[in-house]
Amino acid sequence: MEPRPPASTSQATPGTRETLATIDAVIETHRSLPGALLPMLHGIQDRLGHIPGGAVPRIAEALNLSQAEVHGVLSFYHDFRNEPPGRHSLRLCRAEACQAMGCDALETHLHQRHGLSFHGTSTDGSVTLEPVYCLGNCALAPSVLIDGEVRGRVTAEKLDRWIGELKADRGGNP
Repeated sequence: MEPRPPASTSQATPGTRETLATIDAVIETHRSLPGALLPMLHGIQDRLGHIPGGAVPRIAEALNLSQAEVHGVLSFYHDFRNEPPGRHSLRLCRAEACQAMGCDALETHLHQRHGLSFHGTSTDGSVTLEPVYCLGNCALAPSVLIDGEVRGRVTAEKLDRWIGELKADRGGNP
């Protein structure tokens, strides 16, 4: 399937031919579904790791929505990213048990020691930090999810060691 031209000739669509083809394929797969916007956004992020800016006008045109409406949904849901994620994902639990056991101090440590903030990626592209609101590991709070693996009784020292390992892993996860 050849990518179609941008929705507007006055707006440059960032991305490679392959990226645009992926976006268009996801749009075609979901466009006839009732409430197709969220499945389209999830499909694009699942395939590309983020929602490129070039996807917004294409989705808006396909669903007869304004670009502002599409952007509004993107900015409302915190799980959607408009930038590629790091090679590794670190999710810090923010639920009540983890808060009671010191996740705020861990968040501060991650920011001060590693330059990581929620919804941000380390400067070397190795780690993306995201908040999560319960990992179901309350008895071992505070908890994190690293590349899909739940880890409990987290300390600043453990985080430093794990982040060092993630940064050393140049292959990484998608």
